[in-house]
Amino acid sequence: MVEVRSGKAPERAAEFMAPVVIAHQMNAEGIEAVERTPAEYAEHVRGFMRAYGPYEFTVTELLVSGDRVYVRWQQDGHHLASLEGETPTGKPLREIASAVYRVEGGKIVEYWIQIDRYGFDRQLQDIKAAGAAGVEQ
Repeated sequence: MVEVRSGKAPERAAEFMAPVVIAHQMNAEGIEAVERTPAEYAEHVRGFMRAYGPYEFTVTELLVSGDRVYVRWQQDGHHLASLEGETPTGKPLREIASAVYRVEGGKIVEYWIQIDRYGFDRQLQDIKAAGAAGVEQ
């Protein structure tokens, strides 16, 4: 799945995911569950590529217990698309996230994802402030 999430081979999503996966996305303490197909997930990853360019994807922790797999990762890319209304700057951006995947028959059937939105928003604020002050980061 690292090949898929890293953007190196998003077209391989069906090898690792069930035909429909329940994705629990936690944002600002709210939880939204959506159904996602491997093709939709592959397009989601391609969206990351458009927003951040070729990014470095690093798994920083991996734990397995029964049918659950916990993964924490870091993505390092660049601000190449408008994010939250901010004009693209090309500056480095880092996203830190974690997910718990439930696996059946060797494929992901459900996952719960959490992203450090505060840290990410802080980076965008710092980029904006530096641009307004004429400071190179």
